[in-house]
Amino acid sequence: MTDGTAENTAARQATTLGFIAGYVDTLGFVALFGLFTAHVTGNFVLIGAELAGSGRGGVLIKLLAFAAFVVAVACTRLYILRLERGGHAPLRSVLGLQLLLLGAFMALGLLADPLRAPDAPLALLAGAAGAAAMGVQNAYARLLLQNLTPTTVMTGNVTQLVLDLVDVGRGAADGTVRQRCVKFMWPVAAFGLGAIGGAFAYIYAGFYGLLPPMALLAWLMAAQAPGDRPRTVPVNRV
Repeated sequence: MTDGTAENTAARQATTLGFIAGYVDTLGFVALFGLFTAHVTGNFVLIGAELAGSGRGGVLIKLLAFAAFVVAVACTRLYILRLERGGHAPLRSVLGLQLLLLGAFMALGLLADPLRAPDAPLALLAGAAGAAAMGVQNAYARLLLQNLTPTTVMTGNVTQLVLDLVDVGRGAADGTVRQRCVKFMWPVAAFGLGAIGGAFAYIYAGFYGLLPPMALLAWLMAAQAPGDRPRTVPVNRV
């Protein structure tokens, strides 16, 4: 694989996964009473507010989603280790696992609709499935795609991008910094577009709005041949 092809693969993966993360996180937030499926920090804040009596209700769904997220990360780690010990390239399989969990999120959400209370059993299960799906993405991104720009939480990406743009603006940026700007900009932009798309998708299509990120995951799976190891281009970070 040439450097140019590897760069295109990395850009495609980072941009697509960034869009998926923003989309699913926002759809879950709108649908499930302020639940973050991909953003553990946000759920910590909301759980704290609920326990202090300053929230809007729904602490149980957030606690269950947090537990599902943690279990999904742990299970993904063990699953990847098992695949690697068997000589199998794991990326395609874990993308399929995330796709399966997003399908469960959609199915449970449709069964729970109309959602009237955050502690309804099907709402709790839907939230857990969504958080588990994003736990899988967080795990395989760390384990298999370490050289990509982070795709699920944008705080660090935005900070680095702004720092680099300041250096570009003051004429102190070399080629490495300019290249990093491009690599960080696309996932940030995709996450933002995904967040907007997820919100509108739920408003107009309900839980059927999860079909686009599921299709994107299927596309990434198709692009990853069964025997291929993930190949990414290092992103220079500071």
